[in-house]
This record gives sequence, structure tokens and C-alpha cells, in this order.
Amino acid sequence: MSEFRFVRLGFGPDSVEYQEAWDEQRRVHAARFADELPDTCLLLEHPPVYTAGRRTQDNERPLDGTPVVDVDRGGKITWHGPGQLVGYPIQKLPRPVDVVAHVRRLEEALIRTCAEFGLETSRVEGRSGVWVLGDPVERRPALGGLNLDFDPRLQDDEFDARFNGPEYAPSNAGQRREDRKIAAIGIRVAKGVTMHGFALNVNPDNTWFDKIIPCGIRDAGVTSLSYELGREITIADVLPVAEKHLREVLENAELKPRAVEKTAETTAGSAVGTSAGTMVGRTVENPEVEKATA
Repeated sequence: MSEFRFVRLGFGPDSVEYQEAWDEQRRVHAARFADELPDTCLLLEHPPVYTAGRRTQDNERPLDGTPVVDVDRGGKITWHGPGQLVGYPIQKLPRPVDVVAHVRRLEEALIRTCAEFGLETSRVEGRSGVWVLGDPVERRPALGGLNLDFDPRLQDDEFDARFNGPEYAPSNAGQRREDRKIAAIGIRVAKGVTMHGFALNVNPDNTWFDKIIPCGIRDAGVTSLSYELGREITIADVLPVAEKHLREVLENAELKPRAVEKTAETTAGSAVGTSAGTMVGRTVENPEVEKATA
């Protein structure tokens, strides 16, 4: 068990510009590495901004030239803005670092947060973050009056929802009863200390996501607490609940280094690493796991 502190940087009219928050992350990260500060989670809202992780492809960015901030976290492109609770846990982990276990802990805290408001969420194997699972394909409404067998996203590898209007927009995944992400996670680990973190959609304007391919995922969308619950939920409502569950999960976690299994290849100078954490929920084909550097 380790001490964990929360710092509320700014919300609403006091929301924090992305670059300012990134600079603060780096300052706290350096102090945590030097053991000048305890494990710390920065909580805030950002003004509207698109950020792109290292694996973002050009065809996932906005088509209209909207600026994008390229960052050093794992994952792909996403949006931050009003109505979204952003958290940057800066935590020292034992080495060799178990990145996957850290991501699972963040997911668990956010799953518990959503549950306290009455929303059941889950993980999707091969896709980081927290999800509201959609209906089975055979029970989903047809797109444009067409049978799902003719869904162009399933037939055309180059299909791009950004060109095809609200019918295929990520923000309308709930109407289509598809899987939809309610919280995104993208992290970086440097010198054994985590950076970046999560973004929980509380009550944002999710049409901001329609300009991009969120997290590079074309067959699912995005959602929010307010949309799923059919009532207005605010950042002020969620903040103390999220802090409670983040503290329970992160402060009480029994941190362990990644287990390294010795194999026959080890004697030749290589090792195979295993990461803790169990995935539940739906399995996807050709999974793309958001990565972080350690």
C-alpha cells in the first residue's frame, strides 16, 4: 500500500490547456522519480483538443486540418474537452514494470465509478479502456434500411465514417446499439513512473469525435454517462466518486514487478515477459492493444 494524493487542477471556466497540463505532468513525474512527492493523480478538464499517440495514422486524423497535438503516450488519436473528466496518475511502479496491470487497475476504478451511477460497463479483449457493450449483431437496427450483411464497414476496408454523415458517426453508436467506449486510456511509463492516463466521458458533446477515427477503431463508437443513463450527470457529480474508487484501487494495490518466465531461449539471451490482468467482456478479432513505452 502506498500513499496517493489527488490534485484538482481546474474544471469548467478554469479548465487547463493541454500543454500546461503536460508540462505539469512532467514536473510531477520528475519529482516522483526523485521521491520528492508521493504517487499523485492530476484531475482536470481540458478545453477542446485532439491528441494523437505514437501509433496514430494519417488517415485517422481530422480531414479539415483541425490542429492535433502529438504526444508521447501509447494509443492513437482521441479528443479531450468540456464534460470529460481527465486523470493523469503519476505513480512509481516496481521494475520490471507491468504496464498491463496498471491499465487494468485504471479500468477497474472507472468500471466501479460507472457502476455507482447505475451503469454496467466492461472491458473488451484486445481494446483498452472501459466499454458499454452493444447488442449482438443480429439484434442491431439496420443502417440506412439495409440489412447488416450490406454494412459497408464490413465489406470495404477503406470505408471512412468521416465521409458518410451521422448514420455512421462514432457519436451515434448508441443508436446503432454497437459497442461504445465511455473511457479511454493511454499511458506512458518512463523511469518506472507512469504518465498520461484516462478520459471518462461524463457529459461531453460527443460529435467532436466524429472528426476523427477515435482510438483508430472503425467498428465501434463513443458514449457518455449522461447519454447511457438518460439524465444529466456532471463533472462535479463524478469527481468525488472517481477519486474514491481510484484511491481504493491504486492506493491499495499490491504492486508487483512483471513476472519474467525463464524459457529455453533465456539461456540464449532472451526472456519472455508475462503481464497480470484478466480481460472480461467481448473478444474482438484482430485486436489492437494500446501500448506504452517502459
